[in-house]
Amino acid sequence: MSKWNLLVFGVYPYVALAICLLGSWARFDLSQYTWKAGSSQMLNNRGMRVASNFFHIGVLFVLAGHFVGLLTPASVYHHVISTEHKQLLAMVSGGVFGLLCLVGLLMLVKRRLGDPRVRATSSPSDILILLVLLAQLVLGLLTIVASTGHMDGSVMVMLADWAQNVVLLRPVDAAASIEPVSLIYKAHVALGLTLFVLFPFTRLVHMVSAPIWYLGRRYQIVRQKY
Repeated sequence: MSKWNLLVFGVYPYVALAICLLGSWARFDLSQYTWKAGSSQMLNNRGMRVASNFFHIGVLFVLAGHFVGLLTPASVYHHVISTEHKQLLAMVSGGVFGLLCLVGLLMLVKRRLGDPRVRATSSPSDILILLVLLAQLVLGLLTIVASTGHMDGSVMVMLADWAQNVVLLRPVDAAASIEPVSLIYKAHVALGLTLFVLFPFTRLVHMVSAPIWYLGRRYQIVRQKY
């Protein structure tokens, strides 16, 4: 096993997760006002709802598919579906929701870069994270194309072994599991880990924010003025 493979796929996952957790904690503790998505809808509302809905629906299903697909042991899902059929299901569902997400993301990128008012109020991190997400999404769709060359599910099993070994704190086994897969999959995984690094420093933090305190607050009393 190469040293670079061990560093990127054995060590880097833990570095990325540590930066994500510690950076998010520090930002929330020291700069809560910046913990937001920074909506620009009021500057230009045209097509915003469609683009946002396409992107968010697509990305939520894609993330859920990755989570279930990578972290469910074969001994569990084999009671329901075979490895080959699981790969086919992942390719079809990932392709549908990935394309939906891509359409929404392209609309958001066009709006962010093409509208002068929105562009003027965008920070460098706003533009960077959109472009990184776009690159990651394209890589993900390309892995579906690459998967048509091996429908036996072998690569999917190796990727799942990598993810499960990372969770079980086995960095050497994780790196060894992913070493045989082709470059397109490795690039997709490496860029995905980089998103964890960027997470605390961009608008992505709003993913883990929910105004649950609203559920317990008292009702506002509004009286009409005569």
